[in-house]
This record gives sequence, structure tokens and C-alpha cells, in this order.
Amino acid sequence: MATPFGNDLHIEITHNDNDESEFDIKELYTREKTLQLRNIYIPNCIELFYRHSPLKIVRCHGTYMYDQLGNRYLDCINNVAHVGHCHSYVNKQIYRQMGACATNTRYLHDNTVILAEKLSRTLPESLQQIFYTNSASEANDLAIRLARGFTGNYDILALDNAYHGHISTLVELSTYKFKKMKKPTKIPEHVHIIPTPDVYRGKYRDIDYNYDEVKLCELYVDEARRVVEEAEARGRRIALFFIETLQSCAGQIIYPKGYLKQLFDYLQSKGILCVADEVQTGFGRSGTHFWAYDSYQEGVIPDFVTLGKSMGNGFPVAALITRKDITQEFESNGIEYFNTYGGNPVSCRAAIAVLDVIENEHLQENADKVSIHFLTKLKELQKQYDIIGDVRGRGFFLGIEFVRDRKTREPATIETKEIQLMLLENFIIISTDGPDHNVLKFKS
Repeated sequence: MATPFGNDLHIEITHNDNDESEFDIKELYTREKTLQLRNIYIPNCIELFYRHSPLKIVRCHGTYMYDQLGNRYLDCINNVAHVGHCHSYVNKQIYRQMGACATNTRYLHDNTVILAEKLSRTLPESLQQIFYTNSASEANDLAIRLARGFTGNYDILALDNAYHGHISTLVELSTYKFKKMKKPTKIPEHVHIIPTPDVYRGKYRDIDYNYDEVKLCELYVDEARRVVEEAEARGRRIALFFIETLQSCAGQIIYPKGYLKQLFDYLQSKGILCVADEVQTGFGRSGTHFWAYDSYQEGVIPDFVTLGKSMGNGFPVAALITRKDITQEFESNGIEYFNTYGGNPVSCRAAIAVLDVIENEHLQENADKVSIHFLTKLKELQKQYDIIGDVRGRGFFLGIEFVRDRKTREPATIETKEIQLMLLENFIIISTDGPDHNVLKFKS
């Protein structure tokens, strides 16, 4: 499980693991005043955790967040602060680089290529071309542009209950988002949705097929074939397929053995490019492997890998990684790609620092070790409490699904919300997800 970054000799690691944040920003308003101003200036449609009584977080360190009263909360959901909130080493590298050079990417800079080289060591040899962006939404949108140019096709295939970003091209294929809309929203003609291979609650359930994972895999892959063939029969041509390699918003879904490999093989044989969306799952989160698509151990090789969120530990940086023949086709059309802030020296330095910390503090190995213990304890609780229908996950990507009846698997949505609030009362921050919001998810 050792990370293949190599020694990073251009930066000297001097941080102390026990360092508290050096920065103390004075609170200007009371919590009530801050909330009042937010209600005036910030649209209500922008998500706010615990809206009934929002937390005002004024300081963070490691795995903890602190409110204005000094209460300390264990943060179990912030998958952006990947190596811990306000990590002193990461902060110092960003600060030092900001003071030296923070220009755009149309000049040579070592950080751009050092980060690219480090990332390339973690990926298949064919995936060596890197576009830097500000967010994963930009990276996924760019994948659409590249795939359409390379294949000459237009349509997109995606899983049900997926989430791939907030840009219009991505919202329209992220059913997780538009299923929440009060007005009925029609899926665009160029978007094709296949069932999520959720063997606990999906179209084909383990309980209905004697827990036969091979059969379940076959059924879900056949569903994908059917959707593709029906689209082609209507004259539609699919350019690419998006998949979160561990599906988060659908309820922390782990795919049945063989699914990813068989699906990629089928789609790639038809010239459909495959995007491994590692935005919420990459950088060692799965524990056993650096990228979650590798955690299935099936020899899968995507055509695109998209990264973001945890890449900069809170600093905005993301990337799209792909093959050279795909970028050459893009280039042959006379198009130059430029992103004002994407890949700037500061964002690259932040990402380099994150890779340094993952390796030097053995965080991937820690994710694997802790998750084994955590899953063991959760499954012991499952034996004691019938409301726990399923426990699943890998590394620091875990889910607990609550049900009112284990046979019918009726979602315990209200009870899950109550459990979430009880945890908050005990200073533990966690979120719920899944189509029925009956899954507690851990992504610390």
C-alpha cells in the first residue's frame, strides 16, 4: 500500500503534528448576527448544515471543528480536509508559495510539473496528460468536451442517483440533484441513465438473489447494455460514461465484484470513453489503494480520471487526467486550453503538500487500518440493533443504512435524522444521504 510518489527533495518537512493553527481570526459578529446577515445576503438555496440551528464554525484543526463558544466537534464528513483541517505543513507551503509567485499558468513553473510527475506515478502508464482546473465540476465538464471531440459522438451515460458537479452540463446528468426539484424535470435526450448497482436497495437486491454477487453483477451490466442498445436503436451515439468509483450521494454504494471491469470492457469495446470520477474517493481514501477504481482489483483502466475536493486540503485545485491521443485530437482542432487559476503555482504547491503528508504520515495505510476496526465495531452493533440494515464501505468511505424492517427494508428516514441530531448533541458532525436519506455517511 506504499504510495509511489518518490522522495520530494524540493521541500523540507518541518511541521509538528501537534501544532495548533497559528492563525486566529477574530470573530466580528455574534452567531445570531452572522445568521441574520446570511439570511439577507446568501440565497436560501445554498446548502447549510443543521439549518434548524446552524453551527458557527470559527476554527478547525485536525479532525475537529470549533464553534464560537469553544465547543469541539468531531468532523466525520468533511472530505475536503483530507489530511486534517488546517494542517500546519500544508498551510506553510501555501503561504510560502503565495509570497513567492502566484501568477497564472502560461509560464514555466516547477510546481506544475512536479505535481504532474507525482500524480502520474499513481496511475496507469497510458494516463499521463494532465489538465489543471479550479474545481472538479470544471474537470468533468472538460472531459465531456474532450470525449465529444475525440469520438465524434455527443451523448452521455451515467448512473442513477449520481452527482458529478454543479455546471449545467453535469447537473443534467446528476439525477441526485434534479430528483429533488419540486417541478418535474425531464432528463435531456442526450443523457442516458442506468440503474445504480445497489445490491441492498436497488433494482436487483441481494436478498432476492440468494446473495449471489456474480448474478447481481450480470443483471446490472445487462441493464447497462439494454440502455445503450436502446439509445443506439434511436440513432443516439454515446461519447462517454461517468461513474463515481464509490458512489457517495446514492448512499455510500460499493459495486458488486466484477461490475466495474465488465461494464468498462463492454463500453470501451464500443468506443465509449469511461470517466472514473475520483473526486470524493481518491487520494487513498479507500485505504487499500490510492484510487478507488483500483480497490476493486480488476485491472480497470479508465480513459479519464477526474480529481478535486481533497486534492488541496481546502485550497481550490482539481484536475483531469487522460491519454495523449485524446489530447492530441483536441489540439488538432486548433484549440488551446487556458484556465486563469487552474494549475497556478500556489494550488499546485497545495496539492504537492497534500501528497507529501499522505506519504510521510502513512495516511492511506491508516485509513485501511482504522476502517477495518470501525467496520468490525459497526457490524457488532448491527447484530444488536435491527434498525441497522446494512453496514458497508472501504477505508474512510463508510455508510450505515437504517431500516424500519430488515425484510422489507423500508427506509428509516425519520429515525436516521434523529440519530444524526443525537450525534450532534454529542459533538459529532455527520451527514445523511441516499435517495431516502436513511444512510449515515462517514468521509472524514
